[in-house]
Amino acid sequence: MQLTPIEMDALKEVGNIGAGNAATSLSQMINRRIHMNVPLVKLLPFDEVAELLGGPETEVAGIYLKVLGDAPGSILFVLPVESGLALTDMLMGIEPGISTDFSEMTQSALMEIGNILAASYLNALADMTSLSLQPSIPALSCDMAAAIMSVILVELGEVGDTALVIETEFIAENRDIKGYFFLLPDPGSLSIMMKAIGVGL
Repeated sequence: MQLTPIEMDALKEVGNIGAGNAATSLSQMINRRIHMNVPLVKLLPFDEVAELLGGPETEVAGIYLKVLGDAPGSILFVLPVESGLALTDMLMGIEPGISTDFSEMTQSALMEIGNILAASYLNALADMTSLSLQPSIPALSCDMAAAIMSVILVELGEVGDTALVIETEFIAENRDIKGYFFLLPDPGSLSIMMKAIGVGL
């Protein structure tokens, strides 16, 4: 599926509003200033997602949620393992590199980040479209990119062949950490969203 420049601009605006809301929520949670940027929004064939993450064998941390409501689908927030540990260190106020594996505390922090991001992006999309969209409880997995994508394909059963990629940068105290936020619409859901935005496919 191809989108026009106007349609991509609309989705980029959703990403920017969502990032702003997420940055505010994270800043309030840790009482420190967090900036977030969305340098890239694009549609990607689902089978190319693992390559975007650095290749099928790249170790990543993935937070997975279902999207319920008028335009159902799934959400996947993914970071390389080192970036995931650095991000949780940043949010817990300790020096990056202190955490070397995902303890119960770092896993909990990462799932909370995934929760905040999902709610922020879905709220921005819901405000722009008047659609009802709610995230499910998140699940966390640390594994190779290909393994995580395979599990998601089994979980989804029927899935559209396109992922909406919102590249996400977290910036705090001169540290810059990049992750990827994927919206995986069920068949037909992307068209519902674009029509509701007013730039129907």
